[in-house]
Amino acid sequence: MSPLLIIMLVLLVVSGVGLVIFILLHSGKGTGISDAIASSMYSTQTGTSIVEKNLDRITIILAVVFMVSLLVLMIIYPHGAIAA
Repeated sequence: MSPLLIIMLVLLVVSGVGLVIFILLHSGKGTGISDAIASSMYSTQTGTSIVEKNLDRITIILAVVFMVSLLVLMIIYPHGAIAA
């Protein structure tokens, strides 16, 4: 296995797992894990919006890393050309 393949596969797995975790942290209609965390950390509404903005940014970054690593793997190794 080439080092590029290993790096791309690690990026794909880490960003995929992180993406699942951060999507699950998003709140839905004000009742979510992020609201429970934010309400214990901050007592005002501005604290919650800061936590939500950071959660959105991290989720977007993980989605971009996931898509780029997936596209790089598709271009470099088309049709399962990875040989043992």
